[in-house]
Amino acid sequence: MRSLCCVSKTPENLSQSIPRRSSESPAIDDIIESATEIIQKWNTESSTFARVTSLFYESKREAMEFIERVKDLQKTMILLVSQDSNSEKLVRAQNLMQIAMKRLQKEFYQILSMNRAHLDPESVSTRSSLTSTRSSTSDFPDDDDATTAAEDSIIEVEEVSTMAMADLKSIAECMIASGYAKECVSIYKSIRKSIVDEGIYRLGVEKTSLSKMKKSPWEVAELKIKCWVDAVNVSMKTLFNGERILCDHVFESSDSLRESCFSDISRAGALLLFGFPETVAVKGKKNSPPEKIFRLLDMYSAIADNWKEIESIFSFESISMVRTQALNSLIRLGDSIRSLLEDFESGIQKDSSKTVVSGGGVHPLTISTMNYLSLLSDYNTVLADILIGSPPPEKSLLPESYFDAAESDDSPASQLTVRIAWLILVLLCKVDHKAKHYKDLSLQYLFLANNLQHTVSRVRSSNLRHLLGDDWVARHFSKARQFAASYERLAWVPVASSLPEISVAAAMSPEEVQQRFETFSTSFESAYRKQSACIVPDANLRDELKTSIARKLLPVYREFYYRHRNTVVLAGGENRTRNTMSVVRFTPEDIGNCLSDLFFEKGTLGNLSAPPSPSPSSSSPASPSHRRPSRS
Repeated sequence: MRSLCCVSKTPENLSQSIPRRSSESPAIDDIIESATEIIQKWNTESSTFARVTSLFYESKREAMEFIERVKDLQKTMILLVSQDSNSEKLVRAQNLMQIAMKRLQKEFYQILSMNRAHLDPESVSTRSSLTSTRSSTSDFPDDDDATTAAEDSIIEVEEVSTMAMADLKSIAECMIASGYAKECVSIYKSIRKSIVDEGIYRLGVEKTSLSKMKKSPWEVAELKIKCWVDAVNVSMKTLFNGERILCDHVFESSDSLRESCFSDISRAGALLLFGFPETVAVKGKKNSPPEKIFRLLDMYSAIADNWKEIESIFSFESISMVRTQALNSLIRLGDSIRSLLEDFESGIQKDSSKTVVSGGGVHPLTISTMNYLSLLSDYNTVLADILIGSPPPEKSLLPESYFDAAESDDSPASQLTVRIAWLILVLLCKVDHKAKHYKDLSLQYLFLANNLQHTVSRVRSSNLRHLLGDDWVARHFSKARQFAASYERLAWVPVASSLPEISVAAAMSPEEVQQRFETFSTSFESAYRKQSACIVPDANLRDELKTSIARKLLPVYREFYYRHRNTVVLAGGENRTRNTMSVVRFTPEDIGNCLSDLFFEKGTLGNLSAPPSPSPSSSSPASPSHRRPSRS
């Protein structure tokens, strides 16, 4: 027989609703008899019907009456204890109470078990949103059958879930008030913990040792990380959130039981979930793949974005270790991310490859670095938080052109701006050093122009622009054009200089004109052969360069060509045709066609090799053969 000391409420509080009469009072007899009738009806030991039938599913009205009779019986027992603790009526009432509690334990278990689908954390956590959705859509009638069917389904799910939660709450309150909290909690914990553990498993979260993680190929680790990030978002919105809502509802009458149940149900799964990042964040192999930092940032973001939910859901003191574990993982991830940033900077500085990019194109280091930084800029908010307290580069080491002076303060965003600006400066310094591998000075400038143009383009097309500012973009864009102008000056201005000014050309003798044509043809052909190997990957910069070169060459040459080509013919004597072809080798159209072919990578315009020269007989004396100089 269960001890009456398990009754949780005091006689003074509960006996107020029952007049103080002797234990022979007819009212007490009526309460006991009324309770006996319904409790015995559902006695699983004496009735086969009661053993195979659910009270709450058979008749909700009778279930509520059962609960009320048990409550009355409990109050009567308290009164009997205060009057005569050895009375036979008290013994009878206690026997009835044990039968009733056994019945309610069975009902509690059945409701929890049979409604797993309707009481799963996702359904519970979305009950309020379903209600809100139904309310809002009901204001706008829709004749669509599919919409109506969906609404009916939502209503049905919500109603079943709501009824099950209400039944569980009624049973829990009755059992707790009757001194059977331990039995009620034991059933609840065993069933709900299995649901949480199963949910964690189905989300793909499993215990992984540090040694196993270190030995795993990066591809395997990356898949686990992506799975974990999804698991955090889902678990905080549905799994743990829904479980907390259900637990708070069922055990609303007891703060201590709410805390005990939720803590025991969720502790193991939550610690497993939030402990995973620590095994990933530990610095393992020296040469970690570059993309590791982005996966760590994803993990950091997952915890940081859900931090309010973590604090709210795991607010109980008995489960504070979950908050501590999540915070420790956040700290460890931040440390690892800062370390990887330092490794990245060191990798740029230590790059010693002597690879010379053909044609002065964009160096692989520039491409990889700017890809890396542009991806990092997508995490600017998270990175700003991570870099708080991390010593930034000395601003005195940064030229003013590397960041907006207006944003130069100690805010997290400004610290991130300085760090990004510093990394780009380190890259450009390395690019400047690599330019010296080119023996030709003009090619050095083209290499610098191409790499700075690529850097600016990546900044302008990513979140880096918001960090560094439009002034940064404008200044570096201008610097890239200065490099391009220096290339043009060294590579093509000598060709333009070989042509005389119009006023000078008008006074030249036929022999001087012929010499000028020969000088220009030789100079242009030499420059074309040399510069045809150069490439400019950026379409805008390529077009600007070709247009600028053409403006310097074509107008002057066109004027000189049409004014003086007949002079060369007359000076040729008997061999005028052959003489004209060897001296005036290009028409203005030839020059334009040659320039239009410049700066493309091989194969981008098909076959750019020079077409075969026509035979001398096919060229008229007054019209030299049109051709392009050979690239070889």
